[in-house]
Amino acid sequence: MGSVVAQLPALIGVLIGTVGTIVATSVADRARWKRNQSVRWDDRRLDAYVEFARVIKEIHAVAVRMLADERPHSRGHRMNREEGLAQLADADVRRTLTWESLLLLGDAATVSAARDWRDAVWEIERVARGLRQGDDPAGMLQRANEARDLFYRAARGGLGVRGGSVAQAKALEPRLDEIRASLASARTPETSTQGSS
Repeated sequence: MGSVVAQLPALIGVLIGTVGTIVATSVADRARWKRNQSVRWDDRRLDAYVEFARVIKEIHAVAVRMLADERPHSRGHRMNREEGLAQLADADVRRTLTWESLLLLGDAATVSAARDWRDAVWEIERVARGLRQGDDPAGMLQRANEARDLFYRAARGGLGVRGGSVAQAKALEPRLDEIRASLASARTPETSTQGSS
């Protein structure tokens, strides 16, 4: 009996060490699993954001090309209406699918910014489709550019991407000023002709 009592502290030490090892391993495994899950969801979120941005930019580009004839001195490649409408129809299906992915995976700030960008591009698209008049094309383009910048800022923030600004709206303002000036000069002769009649 005396030998068992003498070994009892050693047995208790082994038992405590075993329990401690099990607990530490369990905590480390749980933390690793959470990190892996976070990375997996971040990858899926990134894919959803990239695909959404790609489709919205495609719609924006097609709509702007369809409207190139209405913008004096446009540098864009013109696209005829039928070809543009077909491309917009294809892109619209993809926009709907990517929007659902973004709603499912995106954080609130990114979804809100994505909605604003989608709506700004939607206005340009509606003018290109002939569903409404576009009295201020430069203003519509400016709103779309600013909304894109906000989307990228929100997406980068949600994904934890650090780095400098990716804003493009300010850099594109001189081009929009050219559009405004060319539209104003194109309208001026009409106004003076109408005023003299």
